[in-house]
Amino acid sequence: MATVAEQFIEVLRQAGVERVYGVVGDSLNPVVDAIRRTPGIEWAHVRNEEAGAFAAAAEAQITGRLAVCAGSCGPGNTHLIQGLYDAHRSGAPVLALASHIPSPEIGTGFFQETHPERLFTECSGFCEMISTAEQMPRVLRVAVQQALGDGGVSVVVLPGDVAGEQAPNETGHHRFVTRTGTLVPPPEQVEELAAALNTAQKVMLFCGAGVRDAHAEVMELAGRTFAPVGHALRGKEWIQYDNPYDVGMSGLLGYGACYEAMHEADLVVLLGTDFPYPDFLPGRKTVQIDRNPAHLGRRTPIELGVNGDIGATLRAVLPSVRQKSDRRYLDRMLNRHLRTLDQVVEAYTRNIERHVPIHPEYVADVLDELADDDAIFTVDTGMCNVWAARYLTPNGRRRVIGSFWHGSMANALPHAIGAAFAAPGRQVVSLSGDGGLSMLLGELLTVRMHDLPVKVVLFNNSSLGMVKLEMLVDGFPDFGTDSAPVDYAAVAAAMGIPSATVEKPTEVQQALATALATPGPYLLNVITDPDALSMPPRVTQAQVRGFALAAGKVVLNGGVGRMINLARANLRHIPRP
Repeated sequence: MATVAEQFIEVLRQAGVERVYGVVGDSLNPVVDAIRRTPGIEWAHVRNEEAGAFAAAAEAQITGRLAVCAGSCGPGNTHLIQGLYDAHRSGAPVLALASHIPSPEIGTGFFQETHPERLFTECSGFCEMISTAEQMPRVLRVAVQQALGDGGVSVVVLPGDVAGEQAPNETGHHRFVTRTGTLVPPPEQVEELAAALNTAQKVMLFCGAGVRDAHAEVMELAGRTFAPVGHALRGKEWIQYDNPYDVGMSGLLGYGACYEAMHEADLVVLLGTDFPYPDFLPGRKTVQIDRNPAHLGRRTPIELGVNGDIGATLRAVLPSVRQKSDRRYLDRMLNRHLRTLDQVVEAYTRNIERHVPIHPEYVADVLDELADDDAIFTVDTGMCNVWAARYLTPNGRRRVIGSFWHGSMANALPHAIGAAFAAPGRQVVSLSGDGGLSMLLGELLTVRMHDLPVKVVLFNNSSLGMVKLEMLVDGFPDFGTDSAPVDYAAVAAAMGIPSATVEKPTEVQQALATALATPGPYLLNVITDPDALSMPPRVTQAQVRGFALAAGKVVLNGGVGRMINLARANLRHIPRP
């Protein structure tokens, strides 16, 4: 007869799970031992359970299948929270095993006692405790199916003593449902959508991750309505490629003519996006299409909400959409987009041979050129997000994984670990900031231990660049954002990972080529300009006043030299007439 732990692992195998990320110990031991004795599943040892949850999130996003992480009782499972928030908000199907103290001790203030069934409720769609062996395998199957069906996190709390008990129920066989059905909107919503599209003279399409399987349909709609097509950050990889209507991205990391196109339009159509920044939306003449009805209208007032999958909705409405004849609005936005790219986004990638420290934009641009066509990029929150958003070119095969909704630091390296496990043979590149890398630095040991071919391109500016920008535009002199330089190449080498440091822009191309071509893991420590800041597509008067106020405070405190350096570093961000 199997134990509960053995039954637990057998159910995971039936769900197609190939590994569990975590740190061994304590109440988790029966489960880890069951993994040791079960063919087809492995224990992926990480240095911090937080990294395990991030890795599982990335694996789930790459494969579309269930991924699993685990933490032992008390601190072991509370470490999971950060990565689980990221997974849940990203819609990644992840199961977390939160091991628990011995069941007779629950409620007594026992050593390492927490209440995981309460702790994880906000970062999961399912969170229940298995208190008796009789609840298995049913509760676990419910948890697995909810994660797969809803696209989010399920947490199962399991006391260690219960895990070691004999399972009274047969495991049997169970086939999980891994694909959901297609959601087609009601006919009246399709009719209203067609009428809105036909009435408007200037239509603009703004796309999120919900357009993943609808690229052709979006392009057909754009061609029929002569609509500029912009995107949110999570929509970039699914809609920007093979797109003759592209006007870039909006939001804090945006670029191009997306903002202008959206605000000049007679009708803005939000396609599969829950874009969270209402200040960048026009707040009028908006239609929203989304599979999740709870998303409709929660960011901005809408004149029409359409509940359906993007592909199915557009296939339903396109026969009723008339071909427009006037494309002057589209052509004007495309020209403005081109000028913006040429004057601002591309500014840091030309004539940079003598600029030291290195422009981080240039590094991202060269990496984009050298990386494989099906590379998986993982990007740290902060400035690395900006450089990835502006310089990595999607093609329908590349993937870009980041903590785009939860916005956690330190995600890039553990995400890369999960991606490397999930997609052996594909190039995995972590765009890490030194602030993020240093937070979970021990995961370099995980990369080395498993000999994962992760290439870490470290944007090392000894600063928290995004925080610095936030302070300046809010009128505060930057404080606490800078740190002493660290030789991360030496740190990686001490861990057994090949590495190099680059300080001159003329060496960037060859250094990146070497990093990408080296078998196994590699860390390239690129010393970048700490004063290179990202300007959003629209700068408000309040932000200008805040920046001026902060600059004045810095100068009054004797920091005029710092402001000159900052101005020189970012002069090319200022659009020229």
